[in-house]
Amino acid sequence: MSKAIKGFSKLTKQEKIDWVVSNFFQDPEEGKSVLNQYWNSDEKLQQVHDEFIENTLTNYYLPFGVAPNFLINDEIYTIPMAIEESSVVAAAAKAASFWMARGGFKAEVISTKKIGHVHFVYYGDYDKLLKFFNGIKDKFYADTESITTNMRKRGGGITDIMLINKNYEEPNYYQIKANFETIDSMGANFINTCLEQFADTLQREIETSKIFTEEEKQIQIIMCILSNYTPECLVRAEVNCSVKELATEHMTGLEFAEKFERAIHVATIEPYRATTHNKGIMNGIDAVVIATGNDFRAVEAAAHTYAARSGQYRSLTKCEIKNDQFRFWLDIPMALGTVGGLTTLHPMVKFAYKLLGNPGAKELMMIIAASGLAQNFGALKALTTTGIQQGHMKMHLLNVLNGLGATDQEKDFFKIYFKDKVPRHSDIVNKFNEMRAEKK
Repeated sequence: MSKAIKGFSKLTKQEKIDWVVSNFFQDPEEGKSVLNQYWNSDEKLQQVHDEFIENTLTNYYLPFGVAPNFLINDEIYTIPMAIEESSVVAAAAKAASFWMARGGFKAEVISTKKIGHVHFVYYGDYDKLLKFFNGIKDKFYADTESITTNMRKRGGGITDIMLINKNYEEPNYYQIKANFETIDSMGANFINTCLEQFADTLQREIETSKIFTEEEKQIQIIMCILSNYTPECLVRAEVNCSVKELATEHMTGLEFAEKFERAIHVATIEPYRATTHNKGIMNGIDAVVIATGNDFRAVEAAAHTYAARSGQYRSLTKCEIKNDQFRFWLDIPMALGTVGGLTTLHPMVKFAYKLLGNPGAKELMMIIAASGLAQNFGALKALTTTGIQQGHMKMHLLNVLNGLGATDQEKDFFKIYFKDKVPRHSDIVNKFNEMRAEKK
């Protein structure tokens, strides 16, 4: 049963640890021992980690790996990936090598527009509000001039402000919708600060206006917030080659291409398949987003909303066979930053950027989109040929053996034993128990 406590946030870190282990562990020292394993011995570095979030007890580690041989727009990248799921890095690296021999990935940023809203209630005539809004639009820019100065110097800022009528969906509900360009920063704080100033400006201008009745002046600001749905902050990654270059051990190139294309069509029309299909894309994307200190929850949310933009959840990737050419591509919204946030604070994030050659936000968008496309290709290639379990379970083999407490010698045996077999979980456990019984 959980325990309640008042004033937990005011305790020191050690007091928080003492309270947690004394209330939730039969042996408090066991709990402390686990937490201690993941403390950083460098006190200054540990303090940096402690201050990322609230109520920190220790650090939570994820494996940090790399997928080499990504040829993207004729540049070779070694891509950092932070993820716990086995076979993701291996699949991405294998797909990267496959496409490196066929011209690599081509990527482009289609647009970089970000959006925010002031959501408010207005009790009056819409046409009057619209005419008034258009008459004071310059004041929104003027009142945020000091906020946008630095962003404008870098080539960004507020690109448009408009009034949106939502009264037909929710009585008396309206929006100020604003478009932003934030260059190499993700821009959340910048956008939200501008939006809150828009709200102040709107209230001030309506209250001092002589054209509104007292009732019409009683607007209510519901909230001011950016949107993580960024359908116009869009990147495309694609690969293509002649159909004959796709031949496998058991299929001609055309047979493989047509089966692959059907698999994409299934994910386009069947939401159950589309969900797993797109999850595989996000395996490749999230791993790089996390490694580069970006917000993977925002990227995930935008991607899945975009996948459902037609009214049904569909595949994010597309495929076509035309004139004996195979083309496979991914369009995905992605709001990223390469300055601010963790980029200058987290040592592994800084390492990741150096590994990538310190890309700007647009270049990073293309790199990450290519990673997602590679992951999807690898998964679909396995699914439509040998099946997903052969490769996945071989990568998962060590996780199962570690869970069973296998020795290094036993691990070596199992790697050889399952070299030409699919290592199903039950088979691993049964063989392991059989070996241990023989030893006894």
